[in-house]
Amino acid sequence: MRAAMCAFVAVIGLSASPAVARDGSNGATFWKAVQGNCGATAAKPASELGRRIAQTAIDDFYRFGGHEIDSNGRLFRFGLTEAEHEVEDGPPARHAPLSQLGWWQVMKYWRALYGDAAADDLEVRGYRDASTSTQSKQVVPLLRTTAAQMLRDAEAVSDPAAREILRETALRAAIVDTPWSAAFVSYVMRKAGVTAKQFRFSNAHRDYIYDAFATSAAELNGKDAGERLYRACPLTSAKPRPGDLICAQYEAALASASAAAVRERVRAELGGSPTTRSVRRTHCEVVSYIDAPARKMYAIGGNVYQAVAARKLKLRGDLKFSPALKGHCSGPGGWTLPPPSFGTPPSPSKKCSLNDEKWFVLLQLR
Repeated sequence: MRAAMCAFVAVIGLSASPAVARDGSNGATFWKAVQGNCGATAAKPASELGRRIAQTAIDDFYRFGGHEIDSNGRLFRFGLTEAEHEVEDGPPARHAPLSQLGWWQVMKYWRALYGDAAADDLEVRGYRDASTSTQSKQVVPLLRTTAAQMLRDAEAVSDPAAREILRETALRAAIVDTPWSAAFVSYVMRKAGVTAKQFRFSNAHRDYIYDAFATSAAELNGKDAGERLYRACPLTSAKPRPGDLICAQYEAALASASAAAVRERVRAELGGSPTTRSVRRTHCEVVSYIDAPARKMYAIGGNVYQAVAARKLKLRGDLKFSPALKGHCSGPGGWTLPPPSFGTPPSPSKKCSLNDEKWFVLLQLR
């Protein structure tokens, strides 16, 4: 299953994070000072805007009817996914509410980001001759077009029903082929009344992640952070509140890097060109509810296993984020399925929890 993430891959090297940022400041000193700001804000109740952002995410999770993941990282309800028409088994209904069309729900997020021009920014992919070839070992080149081009091509079809089906097919394919998790977050923010001066609406999480790091730096340097809503906080330094965001990274070269090392890399790159920023494959979710008595937090994100999903995450006794998200299972040692007859199978995943992500930063609503 495809994890939610930005699809762009960094092309520059990712070595261990530097100890000193471009401004010459020491990372440990910087983050200690940031932690003070984060802790002071976290001690206050969630703001009205934060509650509105959280409720918007909750409402749209229920509208989508997506997945539910428990605090042990187990998927206990498999909901509607991006390419489905409806959840129920059986033949397609003769009539269906648009809310039961997964692709239609996702297009709602893209339209909130790009308006009527959304189809221009959605990619559709194919492979040359894949629809006609029957040779499984044939290697074929990737083909690319946009949903907008496919929609224009569909207009040449004279039959209205066939034309509409082709249009919907183009959009469904684009939804599958274009990562949409950041579009979901942008939709939630816009729906909650957040403005472009407050938040960087984007199809890439990294844009508002780097903005939040810049806000933390501006605050410590006595500079005006403007109207930007979010600052970057060390993940376990402050209690998350409704309306905050938690973010993970999926850079292969940073797979073994600590959360602190990833944060320091982002901070060190603030002064450079956006094109040289190396933490690009990222994913964020909205902190939507804190169950303090149970020491649990609910986060809602888009394009999580092809759906809008709500996950229940463990908090520590002080209600700060807990990194203990590994889950409990026998792992590859307990995997006894025989190998295929045609070759060596891939190694079983060592991941026993769907909550076990490379979380590295809390974006705190200021």
